[in-house]
Amino acid sequence: MRVKIVLSTLVVLWLVIGVVAVFQRGLFSDNTSCSNIGYTLGTVFVGPLNYMGVNPTIECPAMPEPSE
Repeated sequence: MRVKIVLSTLVVLWLVIGVVAVFQRGLFSDNTSCSNIGYTLGTVFVGPLNYMGVNPTIECPAMPEPSE
């Protein structure tokens, strides 16, 4: 039972730190698009890693040009 409480507390703390990272970057704005929402959610879940010095990045592959 004690392990569940500790893990739950760590998860909540992780998400709170992620929300703080989103506020620091100013991602909660009126400009809501699908990519902006995805970037914001990614920052919530991965943002605390930046504070630990990991600095994760996401690269999108180049999209092929449509055929004529």
